[in-house]
Amino acid sequence: MSVAKIAGLVLLVVGLALLFFGWQATESISEGVRETLTGRYSDETMWFLIGGGAAAVAGLALLLFKK
Repeated sequence: MSVAKIAGLVLLVVGLALLFFGWQATESISEGVRETLTGRYSDETMWFLIGGGAAAVAGLALLLFKK
């Protein structure tokens, strides 16, 4: 297995884990109240979701397109 494939797999797993933790954070009571009052999630939750999505996409791209 090449280094690019291993890096892609690691990025994909880390990205999915970050997305999971971000999704769990959006379901908390405090985030629900904050989102209801302000119309948006906290910065920490948004970083989990954005970072997780970016890492997952980059990992998937490395797995699929890098030879």
